[in-house]
Amino acid sequence: YVVFFFSSRRRHTRFLPVSWARRCVQETGVKRVVDYAVKVRVKSDNSAVELNNIKMSMNPFCEIALEEAVRLKEAKNFLEVVAVSIGPKQANETLRTALAIGADKAIHIKTEERIDQRVQPIHIAKILRKLIERDNYNLVLLGKQAIDDDYNQTGQLLAGFLNWPQATFASKVEVDGQNLQVTREIDGGLMTVAMSLPAVVTCDLRLNQPRFATLPNIMKAKKKPLEEIDLSSFGIDLSNNLEILKVETPAARKGGVKVETVDELSLIHI
Repeated sequence: YVVFFFSSRRRHTRFLPVSWARRCVQETGVKRVVDYAVKVRVKSDNSAVELNNIKMSMNPFCEIALEEAVRLKEAKNFLEVVAVSIGPKQANETLRTALAIGADKAIHIKTEERIDQRVQPIHIAKILRKLIERDNYNLVLLGKQAIDDDYNQTGQLLAGFLNWPQATFASKVEVDGQNLQVTREIDGGLMTVAMSLPAVVTCDLRLNQPRFATLPNIMKAKKKPLEEIDLSSFGIDLSNNLEILKVETPAARKGGVKVETVDELSLIHI
């Protein structure tokens, strides 16, 4: 799982001057999911999506959040980007990609439990809260949702646990000292909200266009620090009230029909 945080190097942030944000560190999180271009297959026992021998990559919304974190650092608003991922040992590859894109360091929360089933958003939010309390982060940037489970819950839950302001579905993020101005995508158009840090922001599709990792940066990423922590060390109870009974492939869609007039369309039973 991937998320983005911005952290201060000092504990007593309320006493820092307006230029405080320029001395902060960003932490970013990224989730390892089935690549968006891969045709998903269901296991023969209908218990879950097949993950063996499948191309995996960074969740597209997490890529957008990572790109925004790097851009904020490049704009001198923050000093550092830290990438965080929760998942199996292969999540290291996703974190190395994040480091190649522009993160300065990474944290891997290791678990062999399925992140798309066993580890739910409420568990992830609790883990991130403990990590924030340990490292004193100030801003969390998350993808609005993951394309494997589509929950769209982690950012909101995390903000609730921390009692921080939040802005979801962000299409524009602006930093002004210790304040944020975020443009949100809503059903009726756009909404602009202002808040003070610390805060949680979840990123939507139109926030930016993520960059590609260049070969020189891929090589540099191998030397950047990557901390590994066992999920069990957080003391999070992974039990939950949600039970997945069955996973099925969607039924095949029927072919379309061409009609010449609106009257013909009204006669077709869909």
